[in-house]
Amino acid sequence: MAEKVQKVGIKRESGYLYFIDKQGDISKASMARGGKKGGKSLKVKKIGLKKEKGYLYFVDKVGDISRSVMSRGGRTKSKKDKK
Repeated sequence: MAEKVQKVGIKRESGYLYFIDKQGDISKASMARGGKKGGKSLKVKKIGLKKEKGYLYFVDKVGDISRSVMSRGGRTKSKKDKK
């Protein structure tokens, strides 16, 4: 389950992928469709969010920043592996 980190309320346009960039700001890039390549990213809003390790940060449907615990794949360790 995701938890809301910060209310921003940006209006999302169709055809764009919204994400949190390395600086902690919200950016958007045009999505690749039908053989066309995606476009360069553009900053939508400067926020300067500090990310914590182990969480996936994203822009939710409402236009706010949310996060959820990152699930890492891989096999579980058995008793045999613990030796």
